[in-house]
Amino acid sequence: MLVGSSPARLRMVEVIRLVGGRRATVLISGETGTGKEMVARAIHLSSPRASQALVTVNCNALPENLLEAELFGHVKGAFTGAFQNRVGRFEQAHRGTLFLDEVGDLPLDMQTKLLRVLQEREFQRVGSSETVRVDVRVIAATHVNLLERIRERGFREDFYYRLNVVPIACPPLRDRGEDIPLLVAHFLQKICRMEEIPERDVSLEALEWLAMQVWPGNVRQLENAVEMAVAMSGDRTVLESGDFALPVSLRAALPVPSAEIALPESGLDFEQTVGRIERNILEQALERAGGNKTAAAEMLGLKRTTLAAKLRSLEAGAGGGSPR
Repeated sequence: MLVGSSPARLRMVEVIRLVGGRRATVLISGETGTGKEMVARAIHLSSPRASQALVTVNCNALPENLLEAELFGHVKGAFTGAFQNRVGRFEQAHRGTLFLDEVGDLPLDMQTKLLRVLQEREFQRVGSSETVRVDVRVIAATHVNLLERIRERGFREDFYYRLNVVPIACPPLRDRGEDIPLLVAHFLQKICRMEEIPERDVSLEALEWLAMQVWPGNVRQLENAVEMAVAMSGDRTVLESGDFALPVSLRAALPVPSAEIALPESGLDFEQTVGRIERNILEQALERAGGNKTAAAEMLGLKRTTLAAKLRSLEAGAGGGSPR
């Protein structure tokens, strides 16, 4: 269910209405937590394929060596552990819709293979020479800027244009603050129904406070905050601002380093010292982000391209060693 009446949300709903009945490939972009999977589901349900399967693949959740078999299937004996034939996600989505979530994280060789499948609508299972043809509508989603990835040579330009037939942008919650009361009401109804408790309401002051927040985690973070508020409110039927968790930016996850560095009596190598501090901060950010450069860049207030350039510079300066 797509909730909201803001101009940004209404524009997106209109695009969904126009493309729902088509076969065209759709690329949904937007920050984490903006509801990209819900948009994909809305497109599927508004299409003639609605009675068939919507099959979802999270492209960054599977090891690279298993991704091809997951997408295309495999035959018995194709590799160690392949004890029987397995139907892949493309075949599971035959006559339906395949949703490729976080497509920006696909390895380059898999992008090449998927490009051909999108062009020909056919493939071979791993370990087989038999060609399988499918009728699949493909919807992809990403939270990263694919044009930047192309410039960094991390994403194929021809694959991007094959995916980006119909682009849909999911606006961040900070750009649709007028939707917050509707979203809160929707989440309250949903949570109270799941918890089997009487419905709750929210005070006007709390709604005004919620609308003033930035919500870096977008709609997903707002839903979590509403769920927490319901849990913290006890038997009260009206939620107040104090029941909600204050949104925290990713940037606040890292402590502010001390600006004071003692200068030795003998002096120091300025470039080497600054480089060592920079490397340490970058390593901390990458570790806390689980190696995700986009999240690490957000923590440091940098563009992803700037972070990548700093990592390359440090690697070159260290003679080949690189931050993890």
